[in-house]
Amino acid sequence: MEPRTAMMAMLMGPEWVKGLLGWMGRSGWSRLGHLLLVAVACVGLLLAVKLVTRAVRRAVDDGNDDVTSDSERRAETLGSVLTNAARVLVVAFFLLMTLQEFGVNIGPLVAGAGVAGVALGFGAQSLVKDVISGFFLLMENQFGVGDIISVDDKHTGTVERMTLRITQLRDAEGRAHFVPNGSIIRVVVLSKDFARALVDVEVDYGTDPDRAFEVLRQAGAKLHADWPDQVMEPLEVKGIETLSPSGFIIRTFTKTAPGAQWEVARELRRRILLAFRAAGIEIPYPQRVVHHRGATPGTGAESDD
Repeated sequence: MEPRTAMMAMLMGPEWVKGLLGWMGRSGWSRLGHLLLVAVACVGLLLAVKLVTRAVRRAVDDGNDDVTSDSERRAETLGSVLTNAARVLVVAFFLLMTLQEFGVNIGPLVAGAGVAGVALGFGAQSLVKDVISGFFLLMENQFGVGDIISVDDKHTGTVERMTLRITQLRDAEGRAHFVPNGSIIRVVVLSKDFARALVDVEVDYGTDPDRAFEVLRQAGAKLHADWPDQVMEPLEVKGIETLSPSGFIIRTFTKTAPGAQWEVARELRRRILLAFRAAGIEIPYPQRVVHHRGATPGTGAESDD
């Protein structure tokens, strides 16, 4: 017997192989062709969504990688949500069409799924609340991917991912926070349109306030010239904020790009320290006066530490 004939005889031997080949000959190839068309349609839908989201991101891209605009964050957020929703719909559609091609009546299944969805809605109210809250968060554009937010004074970080159910934050220490949208009561966006770097500087009481103000303005103007992308306006001296036991505190504000306030504040403090040293302005240190009971005034019983 020839090797090819022996191989065919071995393959044709089992009954399940004969049944499979018979089914393929009757209707199998046609059903597989339909499923292939469904798969191609699903892949085409995913590719279309991907192309649309990419086109929107390119349309709102301002070409500056250092600063993320509000339009770029909104496009990133909507693209992420749209992609996730498209994946869920495609998988559900493909499974239903597969069952239908194999002779399963999906009508009762769809009706049962509707009833089960109602029952599930009563049992999973928190999930429904999360989805509805996430929908309104997206529609109202309260925040988006890339924004720095504080949620209920408990979670602070950069929004990395946002779906209809959860919002994922990454804090300064690299920890990921997964916050259900339904539990979000109050959100403080720290990077909306612009920000302000608040820097308080304490100087000695022997310092001329007007001279200290001028040194601060010069340091702020130099920083504005060196960092035009991060610093939107020169430093603004608001005046003397507090009279402390060892000196007076001067409050300053610097308008910055969204999310750049912390970096600008750190650099501004460094430059103020150097400018004060060059100008001979002293930053006070804590002092303590010790009084000894029963001591006669003028005998040296009082001392400063």
